[in-house]
Amino acid sequence: MLKQYRMFADYNHWANALVYGAAAELTDEEYRESRGAFFGSIHATLNHILLADRIWMKRFTGQGDAPTTLNGILYDDLAGLRAARDREDRRIADWIDTLDEPALSQTFSYTPVSRPGEITQPLWPAMSHLFNHQTHHRGQCHMTLTSLGKPSLALDISYFLHSDGKQWLSQ
Repeated sequence: MLKQYRMFADYNHWANALVYGAAAELTDEEYRESRGAFFGSIHATLNHILLADRIWMKRFTGQGDAPTTLNGILYDDLAGLRAARDREDRRIADWIDTLDEPALSQTFSYTPVSRPGEITQPLWPAMSHLFNHQTHHRGQCHMTLTSLGKPSLALDISYFLHSDGKQWLSQ
């Protein structure tokens, strides 16, 4: 299972780069325009993905900043947000490299931002959520891009595996 999470970390970095690249082609108005995604704009959605990753990584590692809201704006400019995204993607991958298979079954406890009450669970389903959450909201960015008339992005993991992720097919 650990190998799968390492692959997901590589995939997310790849997919994030595609979405950020597409966002960089937008006008500032398009980038900030609310188009019906859960957090409204691409700008707000990309900020949400980053802050949620920071919350989860703080829970997993006990280190780093953990925002206390799910809809905050960590970076108002795309360049700063993209640099922070790259650092967080590296942080996630580096952390996964410190784990072993038994660690995935260990439990940890946290209190959700969205509701009170401590939750205790094994690490592996929370890690699955971390990666699924990114995919979910990148899909909303994709919807926003296409609603703006921009080209569709090929974000499927199969595209990653047959391009930049070929090494995962031979392991």
